[in-house]
Amino acid sequence: MKGKELLNVALGVITSIGGFLEVGSMATSAAAGADFGFRLMWVIVFSTLCLIFLIEMSGRLAAVSKRTLVDAVRERFGFVFTIIPRSLELLVNLLVLAAEIGGVCLALKIVTGIPVAAWAIPVGLLIWIVLWLGTLEWLENTTAILGLMTVAFVVAAWKLHPDPHEALRGLIPHGAPHDAARYWFIAVSIAGSTISPYMFTFYSSGAVEEEWTEESLGANRMTAIIGMGFGCLMSIGVLIVSAMIFSPKGIHIDSYEQLAVVLSPALGRWGFPLFVGSLGVCCFGAAIELALSTAYILGQTFGWNWGENSEPRNGARFAATYTAIVILGALLMCTGIDPLKLTMFSMALTAVILPAVVVPFLLLVNDEHFVGEHRSGWIGNTVVVVVVLVASVIAIVAIPLELAGGS
Repeated sequence: MKGKELLNVALGVITSIGGFLEVGSMATSAAAGADFGFRLMWVIVFSTLCLIFLIEMSGRLAAVSKRTLVDAVRERFGFVFTIIPRSLELLVNLLVLAAEIGGVCLALKIVTGIPVAAWAIPVGLLIWIVLWLGTLEWLENTTAILGLMTVAFVVAAWKLHPDPHEALRGLIPHGAPHDAARYWFIAVSIAGSTISPYMFTFYSSGAVEEEWTEESLGANRMTAIIGMGFGCLMSIGVLIVSAMIFSPKGIHIDSYEQLAVVLSPALGRWGFPLFVGSLGVCCFGAAIELALSTAYILGQTFGWNWGENSEPRNGARFAATYTAIVILGALLMCTGIDPLKLTMFSMALTAVILPAVVVPFLLLVNDEHFVGEHRSGWIGNTVVVVVVLVASVIAIVAIPLELAGGS
């Protein structure tokens, strides 16, 4: 691979850090470990495998067709059809963005003791300033470098010396040992936090903005595997640490504050600052990505000028969109809504809408008009269809049961 192509891998790293290990993955993986030990590790692995295929497909579509995912869907299926999945994405994006802002606020609350609601507006303002002044490349590099502190979860998992045989059994799919409704709700929440539609939109838009070509396909494949594999490893680290620390004591995760000490048994005095830093940086990166993805969606759906590398005055409606979504997300956190409950519900709801977003996408990456000879293989198509449909069906059943159980 050429030097420029190697640099393109940074897009996958920010997608991994800013869209994989963030408040959703931390919350769902930690809840899985605390409630069910290693038994839900297989969901992280299968969801990541699906995500690797989807990220690679979105990059390939952009590189070959020179179109973003949203552009291609609008061209292939028409404007009216495009509105349906995009509207669902916008709703979920708002809820998840609010949760990510809440994650940054929680990191600040843990350090200062000042309530989450008090931090929501300042955090939203900082996100907006970064979006207004930054470029895509700067955001990629900065977030990727800072986010490397999440390796602390893998180091902590290793230092806690989990039983390797028990951990490996967690990679084998099996049913719930107890509380089946809770087990499957967490499972689909993990799937929703991993296979997030905004990641495809952000990734394909970034590839077009950086002018990828067919020569970038090799780098694209490596980006999908390395970037998403990195995120998967970090999520597994969170699950293992939570299973080792909380599960033996019968502690269930009811608030993010409980997680503040999760790294301390393994990493000592460094555990607390590394957790707070990881939570704050990763949620901040995810919030940036979500706001941009939302602006990409609307800009590409309605044919506006769009692009993070352009001056805001050259894409006024694009800038207005990410401004509006950040304001709404911050205001939602000002209401005092429970960040953990919002996160878990948002992740499960993401799993529900996956078929509406992914099925048209699959048709595009198998259409010679858009990708020519670079159509998807049967393995990738099968994995994506099976994982997405199963996750969606289980989510539709599990969400009402969880809401009924929690009421």
